Amino acid sequence: MKNFSYHNPVKIIFGKQTIAQVANEIPAHAKVLVTYGGGSIKKNGVYEQVKAALSGFSHLEFGGIEPNPRYETCMKAVELIRREKVTFLLAVGGGSVVDGTKLIAAAVSFGGNPWDIVAKRAPFTAALPIGVVLTLPATGTEMNGNSVITRAETQEKLSFSSPLAYPKFSILDPETTYSLPPRQVSNGVVDAFVHVAEQYMNPPASAPLQDYYAESILKVLIEEGGKALSAPLDYNVRANVMWAATMALNGLIACGVPQDWSTHEIGHELTALHGLDHGQTLAVVMPGVWRTLRAQKFDKLLQMGERVFGITGGAPEERVEAAIDATENFFRSLGTKTRLSEYGLNASVIEPIAQRFAARGHAFITADMVREVLTQRV
Repeated sequence: MKNFSYHNPVKIIFGKQTIAQVANEIPAHAKVLVTYGGGSIKKNGVYEQVKAALSGFSHLEFGGIEPNPRYETCMKAVELIRREKVTFLLAVGGGSVVDGTKLIAAAVSFGGNPWDIVAKRAPFTAALPIGVVLTLPATGTEMNGNSVITRAETQEKLSFSSPLAYPKFSILDPETTYSLPPRQVSNGVVDAFVHVAEQYMNPPASAPLQDYYAESILKVLIEEGGKALSAPLDYNVRANVMWAATMALNGLIACGVPQDWSTHEIGHELTALHGLDHGQTLAVVMPGVWRTLRAQKFDKLLQMGERVFGITGGAPEERVEAAIDATENFFRSLGTKTRLSEYGLNASVIEPIAQRFAARGHAFITADMVREVLTQRV
């Protein structure tokens, strides 16, 4: 096991009717900006609960943060915050709203070009405090310091991370997820699954606790993910999916182990250039990454096949292939397509993505490997 340092300062408030507790977590004299997305919170009762919780606070609203939050939109919120002297941000929505709010929080007092925070990983020394009311389990951003931002002007989707981007608290009420469309539920389960896999599906690091923990999250997602589609009002199912998605990326299973985020980075390019949902890109790309990097991931594929999917028969090569197939079949069981051609894309999309990898460089995967991965997935 590698050396590691782990600190997670996020207070999680989990359960039914917990949105009212927002009032207890925000400083008494704060001026609050509520950020949200396309307005679904005004249809499912969440908006009214948030407004009631903030009744004693001076607060403003900023809506319209997109799925794959756009830098351009975030900068409009920064202008509002500076003008109105906002002191606290409350992100109400899914991962995109939270990620966008993290950039907004960092950009308000940043002295340079805020895009450098994302594109150049420019360090920042201050950020506005953030609270979260989560309505879509998927990204785990409610309990980490990560953010992924899209710049429409350049068709780029890039990430940054900072200890200053951790929320102060996150409210997780599973009932807020009841009204999610099936596509968002499926995307969220896939995203959480792949978050675990990017931290787990790497050479063994003599870290059995992290392995067992990761495998337990995968098994919960497999067992509960389909139920969230077939029984959308089952509170326990929704609660288990929500908590699994949070635990998938709060840093705990990453302690002391190698990570490989190739699937996400390739997927980000498919979203930036062709508009696929984030979860859709992951379901397309990951089986190809595993086959391309089979040698590095062989032992873990065997282990996952046995412990997660119960694959014990056949030669090791056969079991590895069966584990990859089982994962892809799980994605498809959720209604998520796994081939580029199913989204109307062909081999012409491959080279521009490979060229971006060639220009940027990558620790784990080369441009030629990207070509190999995507060629398999047409």
